[in-house]
Amino acid sequence: MIGAEIVTDVHVRQKHLTREIPVGCAACANRRPGWFCSLGSSVLADLELATGTITLPAQASLFNQGEDARCLYLICGGYFKLTAGRMDDRQMIVRIAGPGSMLGLYAALSHGVYEVSAESLTSAQLRPVERDRFLNFLRIHKEAQMRAVQCICQEYRFALQDACRIALAETVAARLGRLLLELSHQIGEHVNGEAFRFPLLLTHEEMASMTCTTRETVTRTLSQFRKEGWISIEDSLVTVHQPERLQTLI
Repeated sequence: MIGAEIVTDVHVRQKHLTREIPVGCAACANRRPGWFCSLGSSVLADLELATGTITLPAQASLFNQGEDARCLYLICGGYFKLTAGRMDDRQMIVRIAGPGSMLGLYAALSHGVYEVSAESLTSAQLRPVERDRFLNFLRIHKEAQMRAVQCICQEYRFALQDACRIALAETVAARLGRLLLELSHQIGEHVNGEAFRFPLLLTHEEMASMTCTTRETVTRTLSQFRKEGWISIEDSLVTVHQPERLQTLI
């Protein structure tokens, strides 16, 4: 029975999310401003020369916390769950990473170890690059240096948002509302003006762990948000219709 639930969960996560490996970074329609791969054409061409392409199935481990960060991974398609903690002990979901994210950036730049573990939530396509080749790429291209700094600043902002969600939000509704807004900005896209839409990648139990509550409370609170018309969930997609109402909870 549990196995059937897992298979069903993976199938739901896969729906609407599968993307093929881009033929080339310059021709990729998924690139957006602010992503590491949104570089100038000549810089982007050198990045492609330094990287390869790999594909992972859903629920595959990319790297584990504590391992030597010898490689970085640029996500071209698909989504990853980043967690901290030991596999045989308690784990905390740090965030969900999607296309455009560079995994292992800080660890590689500091010649350290991966600070989190990364597991694919959907089938995923990546461009891996060895640490030494990436460092050489940065030495040559100042534009890439600035983009790397911007990406590390973004990681800091994500960590701050995580801390604020747990420490400053006084109610479950506020913590869950903040989480939905974070996902909207991190992996979502604008639709119909001020609304956001993003793929439903977390189970209610996982959302509960990120908001310090129970699965039942998450289910009940999401139902209330839907009843109020603030959000809708359909075909494994979450649409935040009234982000300003969720903002008032914080």
